[in-house]
Amino acid sequence: MSVASCSDPKRGGAQAAAGHDASVPQWIEYTHIQELRGPLIVVADVDGVGWDEFVLIRLGDGSVRHGLVLEVNRDLAVVEVLESTTGMNIGQTRVEFTGQPLRIPVGDGWLGRVCNGRGEAIDGGPPVTGPRQVPVSGDPMNPLRRETPTEPILTGVSVVDALMTIVRGQKLPVFSLPGLAHLQLACQIAAQATAAGAPFCVVFAGIGLTHTDAAYARSVLDERSAAGELTLLLNSADDPVIERLLTPRIALTIAEHLAFESGRDVLVVLTDMTSYAEALREVSAARGEIPARRAYPGYLYSDLATLYERCGRLRDHPGSVTVLPVLTMPGGDITHPVPDLTGYITEGQIVFATEMGDRGVYPPVDALSSLSRLMHKGVGPGRTRDDHLPLAGQLLAALASARKLQQLAELIGADALRPVDRRYLEFAEAFAHEFVDQHVDELRDLDTTLELAWHVVRRLPRSELSMLPSELLNAHLGPEELPGVDGTG
Repeated sequence: MSVASCSDPKRGGAQAAAGHDASVPQWIEYTHIQELRGPLIVVADVDGVGWDEFVLIRLGDGSVRHGLVLEVNRDLAVVEVLESTTGMNIGQTRVEFTGQPLRIPVGDGWLGRVCNGRGEAIDGGPPVTGPRQVPVSGDPMNPLRRETPTEPILTGVSVVDALMTIVRGQKLPVFSLPGLAHLQLACQIAAQATAAGAPFCVVFAGIGLTHTDAAYARSVLDERSAAGELTLLLNSADDPVIERLLTPRIALTIAEHLAFESGRDVLVVLTDMTSYAEALREVSAARGEIPARRAYPGYLYSDLATLYERCGRLRDHPGSVTVLPVLTMPGGDITHPVPDLTGYITEGQIVFATEMGDRGVYPPVDALSSLSRLMHKGVGPGRTRDDHLPLAGQLLAALASARKLQQLAELIGADALRPVDRRYLEFAEAFAHEFVDQHVDELRDLDTTLELAWHVVRRLPRSELSMLPSELLNAHLGPEELPGVDGTG
């Protein structure tokens, strides 16, 4: 064990932020490395070391690597190295425990940057810097200072904007299944989303992505990044597992300061949170913790809540943080612990359906299983359009009736249905292929989306449109355009 100065002028970005307060001149370095095991190093004879403490690892050639304390057992500390242990020599390696969690710089310097999952620049630019450094663990938002979300974020995706509108300060997850286009939807929303009346930006965190998926996200989001409206964090599947636990925390820390100090409305897209939960399970097993449901740690709910509850709006502060977590449901099971617990914390969900994907519909959203619990606060007169809520209600009511009739038609045949019932089947087809379906790079403004909705509603007789006031029907359809119940027009 030796004592040395921790100053390192070469460190920048997240590494520089992880450095120590300049007022502290010296830190204890440990040289008794007992074992190198894959990405782990075991340090002996430690004292006063805690879990999740950030670590500086100095190699014999003077280079510095970084790690987090995974486990502490008496005088042994297990550290997971964020880079790798390749080239390390036990006899020449020194480990410095910083006594604090990872810290990053905050400020506008993150906008337009592409970084890896721990905040290191990978776009060829200099390290990200900022006026001050803060821990990525964040501070809890005082519930008494929260403002109710009341303004929409429009995504350019018709089914989302019309039927499950995202409201600024909301947490609205996407529940997908393996093989469906959840990454495409996440990237499309990140590329197209807008919030009128305030500066707007996006923080996109890819968690456990393949290199192909990371390249896709980078390509789709390049234009918005170049415009200085997006921060892109890409954690690859072959990066150290503990980095997946840092990536969403870094993203939210960046977003909080862009929102509440710079006055921006910030949308944080986190994909895939199932990869995050699996990383948490792996780290929990390495720590020897008692597993709970499906081997996830018993604190999975509270851990997810520490992430999702960092969104919202603060009284007397401009800006907002909105979180769109994307997760895949293993085996398509919505009762799996990850979607199940996420549903308890968040304010609605956007649910994908395999049947929609099989029909070639993008995005393959099951509108009847999806909802935004705060939508009614963010749409309507003065926010979107007067006809938004009643039209959304009519679409969902008609879709529910059509689904029942589809099941009946499978039993008795469509020819045995009444003419008005067949209209519902036509409506369901039009809803899927004319309203929901759009290209992955197609941006539809809200007026276009709602006019498409009116076009689909025309498939039904006026007598069936009971959720739409007569003044709206007259204004958007006109009496002469309404077909009769018998289908003859």
